[in-house]
Amino acid sequence: MELLKSDFYYDLPEELIAQTPVEPRNSSRMMCVNRQTGAVEHDHFYNLCRHLKSGDLLVMNDSRVIPARLYGEKIENHTFIEFLLLEQKGDKLWEIICRPAKKAKVGVKFSFGDGRLIAEVVEAKDDGNRIVKFECEGNFFTALEDVGQMPLPPYITEKLENKERYQTVYSRELGSAAAPTAGLHFTPEMIDELHAQGIRTAFVTLHVGLGTFRLVKEDNVLNHKMHSEHYYLPQETADLINETKQNGGRVIAVGTTACRTLESVATFYNEISEHEGYTDIFIYPSYEFKCIDGLITNFHLPESTLIMLVSAFMGYENTMNAYKIAVDERYRFFSFGDCMCIL
Repeated sequence: MELLKSDFYYDLPEELIAQTPVEPRNSSRMMCVNRQTGAVEHDHFYNLCRHLKSGDLLVMNDSRVIPARLYGEKIENHTFIEFLLLEQKGDKLWEIICRPAKKAKVGVKFSFGDGRLIAEVVEAKDDGNRIVKFECEGNFFTALEDVGQMPLPPYITEKLENKERYQTVYSRELGSAAAPTAGLHFTPEMIDELHAQGIRTAFVTLHVGLGTFRLVKEDNVLNHKMHSEHYYLPQETADLINETKQNGGRVIAVGTTACRTLESVATFYNEISEHEGYTDIFIYPSYEFKCIDGLITNFHLPESTLIMLVSAFMGYENTMNAYKIAVDERYRFFSFGDCMCIL
């Protein structure tokens, strides 16, 4: 089988890339798509309840973005360095991307925030990433909050005035290098409204690494290697999913990260139960979904693994048609953009 990267290309005018979040969060536009017929309806996110039914279950990723971008200097000569934290490997031990990488040799130390954080390179990996050991007084994440910046994607050039706008209102488990952006549209009041309508919510954790956004370089999509990300599906969530299925309700993933967590567990273990581990699952057309019945997701980059996942869920033709309509109707795209509700 050959699946070409170019099959997932669409033309996106630059002015449709959302630079700032809308206020309030749930006022974003929402394209509702019937995955069977491809029929499209236009709405707003605050009307999500109208498209769901009592007995449905929304599964959300509660990972919290860390201020993972650090600007500092090499201690011995004060030359500039930039770190991007990717994944925690141990106590104050992190895998990072850095630039300029040639400065970050094993044994070299760097200072961030006038010494609030000190980092020493302990390993240089084959892919160019580094493993660094941090030192600080007190709690590492407190220090990181003081000196780090939000790792906004490169297509967002506007400064983010409020760091919390790149967090979901239900985020709690620190560890992501990027936000699970489908959840950015929810407000606490809206979650209460969902509960009042008999629509339940449950949580998984998948710490979003930059691998999710890594460009597909291979012309044949099947040769693309996904980066591995840490996930946790708690027993409480597994019980709610199984109960929902037994009662004829729908399991709706809020975002591709929640989707990948649920489908990973269902694929690896042939059941939904408590599991923790790493996943590099790559979902593309021809994949048979084993858990989710619906998906809430933002609009994704052309030729990305995420638009491939959406195509797998609602069909290639339906997906490319929906994206064409979204461009024609001037929806806002990517992290701070509008969303789709696919049922």
